[in-house]
Amino acid sequence: MRRSSTSKKVGQSNSNSSSSDLFRSASSKASSKESERIDSLFYSYANASSGLIDPEGIEALCADLEVDHTDVRILMLAWKMKAEKQGYFNLDEWRRGLKALRADTISKLKKSLPDLEKEVLRPSNLSDFYSYAFRYCLTEEKQKSIDIESVCELLTLVLGSQFPSQVNLFVEYLKTQSDYKVINMDQWMGFFRFCNEISFPDLSNYNPEHAWPLVLDNFVEWVREKQK
Repeated sequence: MRRSSTSKKVGQSNSNSSSSDLFRSASSKASSKESERIDSLFYSYANASSGLIDPEGIEALCADLEVDHTDVRILMLAWKMKAEKQGYFNLDEWRRGLKALRADTISKLKKSLPDLEKEVLRPSNLSDFYSYAFRYCLTEEKQKSIDIESVCELLTLVLGSQFPSQVNLFVEYLKTQSDYKVINMDQWMGFFRFCNEISFPDLSNYNPEHAWPLVLDNFVEWVREKQK
């Protein structure tokens, strides 16, 4: 009797193990199929000679997603992929982004965009996205700053919906002043901190002694003159 009981347990164990193996096998096959579809989608947009999705391929992707190539969600997609070169996606970046979004078709990718936008706009992610946007626009080797016109466009794109009053006034200031031709990362991140920490438009808690970039000291002075 005892042997029979043991035999039964062994049988159950084998059955459970077999079920687990089948599940793992099915899961592995599904993951493999998903990876194949993600790769296939990449090559449908990639340039055959470079093996990269180039600006032309990104325009085709945007057309299929029914978004403009200047839409902030395309920049958010690049952030999700951790894309390094503006206007280009390589296969590893594409895989990273689409696997994270669980999107192996254009339809799924399109449906994932609203959730991606919510993810980026979480306070825990927004600072990283904001700094990424600046780095993504450094297109030349050893480039450390961005021209004022491009900075104004980028600010409006990445921060205009969260802090419209601050962004609109800062853009106006940057376009009218003549002291700065470019903005560097420290100044760029300083403005993000300004938006998050400084009472606006009264600027009552702004203290120039608190190691703000000089461009923000000048901006605050300019705003206060306008308010008189």
